[in-house]
Amino acid sequence: MIKQSQQIIVVIGPTASGKSDFAVELALQHNGEIISADSRQVFKGLDIGTGKIRDEEMKGVMHHMLSVYNLTEEVSVARYACDTYPVLHDILSRNKTPIICGGTGQYVDALIYNQIIPKVEPNKKLREKLEKLSTEELVADLSVSDPSRLATIDTHNRPRLIRALEIIEELGSVPKHNKPELIYSTTIYLMNPTRELLRTRITERLEKRLKNGMIEEVQSLIQDGYTSTAMKKFGLEYTVIGEYLEKKLSYEEMKEKLITKSMQYAKRQQTWNKKYIPNAKIIEVKE
Repeated sequence: MIKQSQQIIVVIGPTASGKSDFAVELALQHNGEIISADSRQVFKGLDIGTGKIRDEEMKGVMHHMLSVYNLTEEVSVARYACDTYPVLHDILSRNKTPIICGGTGQYVDALIYNQIIPKVEPNKKLREKLEKLSTEELVADLSVSDPSRLATIDTHNRPRLIRALEIIEELGSVPKHNKPELIYSTTIYLMNPTRELLRTRITERLEKRLKNGMIEEVQSLIQDGYTSTAMKKFGLEYTVIGEYLEKKLSYEEMKEKLITKSMQYAKRQQTWNKKYIPNAKIIEVKE
């Protein structure tokens, strides 16, 4: 039985805000181990494009839930939570501090709040049908099927929209949650860079990833049979670079689109993270 007296730490914030490095420093200070709460970093093979922390950057701190699943596997919030709970409990049992770090709000919520997560198996036929629809059509379908769920979802996030419709197909609606209550005694740190700094960091990060082989990483996925359309489920970096490799974009157009889309994604993350503010320690990122 988990007790409120057990301590955990959460580090959240938009992409490129320095969550990983900050979490490592906290782990060194608090005898901690880090649990990644990132819906893409859980996959093997998505390393450079997702900004997966490298061994030398870990500074000897144990990291969990990185490169756990094959790309062909379907990973829902429920599956991630089910696989991660034992990891979190094991860290606590060894009198160490779990530090949950990530940019996927639903993954974070699944670990820290007392809530019911619908365990609905993937519906391959339905997903194939929904993948053919535009994002606008998915939003329209959800507005009819479950408007209350639409009000709480990121309407730009196709995987989340499709998952919501999949749950509705099985259960009739997405289960409503009571007001979430923290399971543990939780300290939340919210990284808060300015928009100007965020754009600078996103741009510098992109240049670094391109030099480190991000295009080659996407090429390997294409060789495995993935098109830019199929790579949408891996995130914007893979989709946009896929479009460049398919000669739909020039190199400069690819870079500008990645920066613009990353800024839009960061804004959506910041909107989601506002709900944590009453309980969070705000970290003003200066450089």
